[in-house]
Amino acid sequence: MRKLALNDEILLKIEKPARYIGNEINSVMKDKDQVDIRFAMCFPDVYEIGESHLGMKILYDMFNRRDDTWCERVYSPWTDLDRIMREEHIPLFALESQDPVREFDFLGITIQYEMCYTNILQVLDLSGIPLFSKDRTEEDPIVIGGGPCAVNPEPLADFFDLFYIGEGETVYDELLDAYKENKKKNGTRKEFLEMAAEIEGIYVPQFYDAEYHEDGTLKSFEPNNPHAKRTIKKQVVMDLSAVPYPTKPVVPFIKVTQDRVVLEIQRGCIRGCRFCQAGMIYRPTREKDLETLKQYAYEMLKNTGHEEISLSSLSSSDYSQLKELVTFLIEEFKGKGINISLPSLRIDSFSLDVMGKVQDIKKSSLTFAPEAGSQRMRNVINKGLTEEMILDGASKAFEGGWNKVKLYFMLGLPGETEEDMKEIPRLADRVARKYYEIPKDQRNGKCQITFSTSFFIPKPFTPFQWAEMFTQEDYIHRAHVVNQEMKEQLNRKSLKYNWHEADVTVLEGVFARGDRRTGQVLLEAYRLGCLYDSWSDEFDNEKWMQAFENTGVDLEFYTMRKRDLDELFPWDFIDVGVSKSFLKREWERAMKGEVTPNCRERCSACGAMCYQGGVCFEGKN
Repeated sequence: MRKLALNDEILLKIEKPARYIGNEINSVMKDKDQVDIRFAMCFPDVYEIGESHLGMKILYDMFNRRDDTWCERVYSPWTDLDRIMREEHIPLFALESQDPVREFDFLGITIQYEMCYTNILQVLDLSGIPLFSKDRTEEDPIVIGGGPCAVNPEPLADFFDLFYIGEGETVYDELLDAYKENKKKNGTRKEFLEMAAEIEGIYVPQFYDAEYHEDGTLKSFEPNNPHAKRTIKKQVVMDLSAVPYPTKPVVPFIKVTQDRVVLEIQRGCIRGCRFCQAGMIYRPTREKDLETLKQYAYEMLKNTGHEEISLSSLSSSDYSQLKELVTFLIEEFKGKGINISLPSLRIDSFSLDVMGKVQDIKKSSLTFAPEAGSQRMRNVINKGLTEEMILDGASKAFEGGWNKVKLYFMLGLPGETEEDMKEIPRLADRVARKYYEIPKDQRNGKCQITFSTSFFIPKPFTPFQWAEMFTQEDYIHRAHVVNQEMKEQLNRKSLKYNWHEADVTVLEGVFARGDRRTGQVLLEAYRLGCLYDSWSDEFDNEKWMQAFENTGVDLEFYTMRKRDLDELFPWDFIDVGVSKSFLKREWERAMKGEVTPNCRERCSACGAMCYQGGVCFEGKN
């Protein structure tokens, strides 16, 4: 019998104790005395969110395939257990062995979202690991970060020993082998970090120095150790069908956010939306082989007992064998009580036909993401979607029996005018009109158009990384303009409007493009009690504003300032394949409202061809 880290008395006091006991179906148990490396893999959010994340599943499976490594899972304790652990001095533990994280060789943290940064500090703190990498000893785990936010690791630089830039399936084996080699020869922590710095894609923050100009902008960013590379190259898997995939994922005891089998069909996106970081940093677009996907679908459903399978991709409609894959899934599994979920589809005749076969139309709603209300703004952001396409898609959906539509937009985009804002509810109204054009006796009840706006945040490695943001008050004003205009629409009773919190947007903007100096704000906010900032019930903007004041860091320097085209950015030492000259070119085209064709229509020389594969080489063999 395993000894649980939490006794029965504590488990009965807290919400959802199943978050902390481990031992789920397909969780991997090994003998810790028979392995050389113990790796604690952490998602710095609550269990239900982390257990749904595909990247975690891939790395967990990949590491545990090694005989010499045991990878276990760690999540942020919810606030009720956090309090008890501090009061009772219980160290943070891994789910499988229930052993303290501090006893592991590695603590790997996936960094998915800026508003999880204080949870990273919570994980280190509860583990008893010094928050600053410079204070860690030979007894502490190596703390390594990865994931999309690692493309600008600088706000977190002081808290991590290493960052892994890119996709995990490439050089992790090399890194773990280097660790074993260093351990065998009784090497020091610093000697391992120097070995790691020699590996492509590995960034060791303490081996670099940042200097700043008097105006606060970055003056230079240089290595201070001979083992450190001047440029860190993002790691990319070029043959997705050849790398391991988790066909026996862990099956949680409780309902999690994504309670289904996830089939990753491709990585990357051909579209080139100028606001979208994922569309840039996951280039080039690479597909998985159809036969491989069919085999995975069988194995995963058999190994989990899940009753739903979901296709994972940034833009599923662009997968070249989508029709064949979906037809196979419908024919094979529809009669066996398996639901098929198809996110990220463009609304065209094929997609609607497929969704009609796999969804209960009466219960489900369709989702469109026009992102901007006016055609002018859709051209600025390179959305590649005309109003005619949107309304035509809506018409086909309504004729097919749907009566609920969700529309997603952004406010605060570069160059946005009040007229552009007002076009958002007007477009929602024009979608509703398409429903009421259908003869009354053929309609499926009343229609409901729910449209939502998030506030645009400029992200590193996008053409909009130079854009300025707005104040919290200005964002709220923009939402009010949209809300007011909605009340003027003919079909206002069929429209519902939601908008994102403006204060969270401002903070996301700071840490998305922040430098090392913003790390002190994170630490101060954590000390003031900020935790679970991505949860609106837990978020406390006053504490954050206090943290900026206490540290003397100017929030508006990171948000309100329009960047000079030649400014050195904190993330410029990372090479993600997409060149800065391409991003500049796209920024200039955006300002002129010029549309750039997608990667299959025409190559725009973004730089991703350096990876020698994927969409860049399709049909060129």
